[in-house]
Amino acid sequence: MNRKPHVTLSDIAKQLNVSKVTVSKALRGHPDISRETTRLVKKVAEELGYTPNFAARNLSSRKSNTIGVVVPKIAHFFFSSIIESIYDEAFYNNYDIALTVSQENAEREKKHIETLMAMRVDGVIVSITQETKDSTIFEKVLSRNVPLVFMDRVLQVGGTSQVTVDDRGGAVKAIELAISNGYTKIAHIGGYKEINIGKNRYEGFAEAMKKHGLPVDPDWVIHGGFGEDDGYQGFMKIYKSGKMPEFIFAVTYPVALGVYAAAAEVGVRIPEDLDIICFGSASINKFLKPALTYVDQPTRTLGKAAVDLVIEHIGETENYQPKLIEVPTELVIRDTCIKKKSAVNAAAK
Repeated sequence: MNRKPHVTLSDIAKQLNVSKVTVSKALRGHPDISRETTRLVKKVAEELGYTPNFAARNLSSRKSNTIGVVVPKIAHFFFSSIIESIYDEAFYNNYDIALTVSQENAEREKKHIETLMAMRVDGVIVSITQETKDSTIFEKVLSRNVPLVFMDRVLQVGGTSQVTVDDRGGAVKAIELAISNGYTKIAHIGGYKEINIGKNRYEGFAEAMKKHGLPVDPDWVIHGGFGEDDGYQGFMKIYKSGKMPEFIFAVTYPVALGVYAAAAEVGVRIPEDLDIICFGSASINKFLKPALTYVDQPTRTLGKAAVDLVIEHIGETENYQPKLIEVPTELVIRDTCIKKKSAVNAAAK
């Protein structure tokens, strides 16, 4: 089967008897070209099956209209929801997205960023892996005058903007809700303390406990990753100690799911025997029994803000002042984190 030859700007120009420059400007919506000529050029381009040569365009304009994105996971409601928001906001602003996934691996993250730089993206949005400690690759991005925005999980690198949620404040809200419902023996299955979300959510937990005069039992504070297996292992470590709390604050929704799986395995009922709240949620929460009460992270707000910041930086590379945006959180009440007396009554039946 013969392959159809690639349609060029010259082919369109020849059919309309205009210059190649006129065609190029018309396809880009340049104000020098009349509306009628622009309409005709786009009509013929569509009829001929023209597709733009982005590589050539990038070389000539030194602008790709593409934003590189690096996230730790994609099969994760939090990040998949943010990605949708990023795509929507980028599309609205006439930008394309080059998406990469680090799979929580710092070396893979570094390789992805190098690839994005080779693609000449105009800016980069990154949510770092749980392993990331070295800032060298990010400093390299900035040395090339490429705008860089950290989102959710951040590294402190000068010259970069950040979009995060109020992790500490959200954790305080979660613990105070538990305390108001009568719980005093509260555990925390947290993430890595080296990562801002793990550190800040733990600090919010500790702050609320101290504020209400409650001790933090070191055996009930488990630091690890942010996934389901981390929740499973964290619960099992507490369970096998023979000293069970009344309540668990999980650092993420996947960690809470791991707790659910482990609790079911050993016959601990939620919320009758052990109650729980977590940071973040997922669309499957309404099908979970019992549905988790959680600290809501407005993912669409995070994604939109990250894109808006990087586009703003792209437009003001000379005088741009980095910005820090912290998005507030809200509690969403579902079937867990209930009154302690209700749980005691249910267990007695």
